[in-house]
Amino acid sequence: MDAIPIHAHNPGPMTGDGNWTWLLKGRVTTLVDAGTGDARHLDAVSEALAGAPLAQVLVTHAHGDHSSGALPLRDRFPGVRFRKMPWPERDAKWPVDWDPIVSGELIEAGDGLLSAVHTPGHAPDHLCFWDEKARSLYCGDLAQSGATVWIPFELRGDLAEYLASIERVLALGPARLLPAHGPVIEAPEPLLRRYVEHRLAREGQIVEAMRAGAATADDITARVYRALSEKLLPMARQGVLAHLAKLEREGRARRDGEAWHIMSA
Repeated sequence: MDAIPIHAHNPGPMTGDGNWTWLLKGRVTTLVDAGTGDARHLDAVSEALAGAPLAQVLVTHAHGDHSSGALPLRDRFPGVRFRKMPWPERDAKWPVDWDPIVSGELIEAGDGLLSAVHTPGHAPDHLCFWDEKARSLYCGDLAQSGATVWIPFELRGDLAEYLASIERVLALGPARLLPAHGPVIEAPEPLLRRYVEHRLAREGQIVEAMRAGAATADDITARVYRALSEKLLPMARQGVLAHLAKLEREGRARRDGEAWHIMSA
């Protein structure tokens, strides 16, 4: 299937240059991700459709830059079907009729089939869409070239699940990843393995900071991210909390109110 990239026109501190959505034309014309409702995105989708109906929108997860365009798309393309894995408290922010997707489901899209691959970590409802014939994966926010992926702990981000999701994708052996941010990734395996190495290295830094006396998430963040600008520290703190939750789950750290303690080996 030929995937037409359509930019969502939503650059910002959290989205970088903005999101890419992917249009698959054919028997079941499909848009992967909904963007944010920018009129230029809607116009570009219309232009790419060239009069064909838009049958469905497959949303990778319920963060706003992927889901909030659902209502404008519904208004522009009456009858379009919206599908995603449920995250009820987030999905209610954009009250279209969400049709649930389950992991492993085969979905007709374009002139082929996509398999829904549950890849939680960045978000609990995160899905990738696997085109086995082309060995291409529409990967949402699982990966992006030149940057690591944020794990927002207070939005149910889960580092252990994210690492498991990377292993799940590596097992598929994709030839390329089509992400929601940045260029197409033509060599997925080295990038994904670097992600794992980076997370384990960061975990080591967090453990070292705790052994040196840092106890709260703020203290640990300040020690590990010494060179980071102050405005980015809240994002880094979310990642530190995700690491701490993983260590706690593994029995390697314990929490006492706001304080965290590393367990003796």
